[in-house]
Amino acid sequence: MDSYFSTLVVVGASRGIGAAVSEHLVSRTQRLIAVSRSPSSSGDWVQADVSTQEGIEAVHRAVGDAVLDGFLYMGGTWETQAFTRKYLFEQCTDEEIEQVLRVNLLAPIRLVKLLLPSLRKSSNPKIILMGSVSGLDNFPAREVANSASKFGLRGAVHALREELRQDKIAVTIVNPGDVGTPEVLADLREAGEPEENAIPLADLLSVIDCVLALSRSSCIKEIQIPAMNASGA
Repeated sequence: MDSYFSTLVVVGASRGIGAAVSEHLVSRTQRLIAVSRSPSSSGDWVQADVSTQEGIEAVHRAVGDAVLDGFLYMGGTWETQAFTRKYLFEQCTDEEIEQVLRVNLLAPIRLVKLLLPSLRKSSNPKIILMGSVSGLDNFPAREVANSASKFGLRGAVHALREELRQDKIAVTIVNPGDVGTPEVLADLREAGEPEENAIPLADLLSVIDCVLALSRSSCIKEIQIPAMNASGA
């Protein structure tokens, strides 16, 4: 990929998918703004908790009046014991449920709203939000708050595409299963499951590259990318 970007914002850039995306794109970006609570090893780090108003405003200030070619929301959180047999909805606290919804659903919506003026300055603006197979119809997920947030994010993307059609700002949601980040692979090994149950990280990065490389005449609205061996996908 030889695309070159003026400014990109990657939220959730300190670990997992966000860290991998930041590292992958930083060499092709004049300024990559890496947003996370803990330090990011790639790009210009902006310390921000996007579940708070202060964190949202910190990202907005960091972008300023820049030409923003892409906003990539790669962050996310979930309930305690999520994706394990120990998860019990009744044991989730109200605070925990609200935090999942703030991070996974409200934060990306609020950030998109604030960053639209900068996105409109780009010659080919892209918004990419990280969903999950947990937000797909008939997927057998048990995590109530996480699933609700991912379903809601899909709805937001569908509405945003209509709202921003006149601006030709492409809005895409990517719905992966488990992705082979170091953290996920460690969890699989601990559970005695094969690494093949996760999507190779390189495959997800290729999907991101594809979306960013499209012309302004096209928009991929939604991508589902489960692991070949995943159950329920």
